[in-house]
Amino acid sequence: MSTTIVGPDGKSRCGWCSSAPEFLAYHDTEWGFPVSDDQRLFEKLCLEGFQSGLSWRTILVKRENFRAAFRDFDIERIARFTQRDVDRLLKDEGIVRHRGKIEAVINNARKARELVKQEGSLAAFVWRYEPDKRQLAEPQSVSTSTESVAMSKDLKKMGWKFLGPTTVYAFMQAMGLINDHAVDCVIRSKVERARKKFRRP
Repeated sequence: MSTTIVGPDGKSRCGWCSSAPEFLAYHDTEWGFPVSDDQRLFEKLCLEGFQSGLSWRTILVKRENFRAAFRDFDIERIARFTQRDVDRLLKDEGIVRHRGKIEAVINNARKARELVKQEGSLAAFVWRYEPDKRQLAEPQSVSTSTESVAMSKDLKKMGWKFLGPTTVYAFMQAMGLINDHAVDCVIRSKVERARKKFRRP
């Protein structure tokens, strides 16, 4: 079970909220709430890839810079990026300037475009990996799952990059495929209600 902290309103929250001032709002309004919008799903996959080897805070504080640099993570626009865009991004001090990760985003946009043509949407593909509800009763203190391993493997087969099982698991937690809020976290029940109302793609 996750440790909890007492928030500014006197209610319990997941312990990691206290790690950085930016985390509380992210935790309360985004983390774990289900998402079916392709652009948001693609953005999160990209940002989790950028986080690899770094802290989430590093990425979160630069998120608006990333959005500006990568055209709001519009799949079609990024898929058309050229070497000139790579050079531009490598000079952008507002983001993480890692050539491999930048090139992975462009590669993954092209692969996402192909996937959307095949599946109808990125969301339809992603939500196929939602774990069985019986496995979701308790928050997990793990960094991967059977489903994150499967999604990572399938994405790699399709040519996606920088999306290992741990990165995919963090994506699944954040995008609401699982509810890993601590049992006594005040947001857990809100996420559970949102998941019940959520229409799977």
